[in-house]
Amino acid sequence: MIEQDTELNWYALKVFYNKVFDIEESLEGALFETYIPVKKVELKGEDFFRARRSLALNGPDGANRKYIQEGPRILRRIPVVASLMFVKAGADDILRIKEQIEGKGFVYLSADRKKPAVIPQKQMAMFRLVASSGDEGLEFFSEAPMVNFSQGDKVRVKEGPLKGAEGYIKRIKKDRRLLVAIQGIIAVATSFIPPALLEKVEE
Repeated sequence: MIEQDTELNWYALKVFYNKVFDIEESLEGALFETYIPVKKVELKGEDFFRARRSLALNGPDGANRKYIQEGPRILRRIPVVASLMFVKAGADDILRIKEQIEGKGFVYLSADRKKPAVIPQKQMAMFRLVASSGDEGLEFFSEAPMVNFSQGDKVRVKEGPLKGAEGYIKRIKKDRRLLVAIQGIIAVATSFIPPALLEKVEE
């Protein structure tokens, strides 16, 4: 159960065995805020009827959290980075969560490996803004590969669905794209954004 009157920070979890939705249900049941970067795909045909039967029989439990019903439509939530999720918790809470998921996954640790790594609020906000934007050209990089994309001009998006997002311009696959990172864990690159929609941000 989340503690009262304590500072809450974001932490990253790596969850094994395709259990992110089960862990999400458990943590939200204990009143923790969670975030899983997902893409949503509308189901058709037999996939739609299978999901509808499952939801009718079992409700939105951990196994069925991969489905969202919006009126007559059913969407499937597909994690964009296998087994990655985030939780907002107090310092003592995250230690209990670390024990709770032992054997099922782990909490990302700080550089000195002595305590869970706190994700700066602004990094998390920028990452969520981009990862949840619905931009079909998003590409995700985890851990080692993203080191290659860490430099470039820092910019802010002035208009459009990504308005307010801040990151670095980097050439990826011959195109100039906005890269937004949670250092040491994950980065997301947008599709091409016209330079007219960007403004430079001083470091």
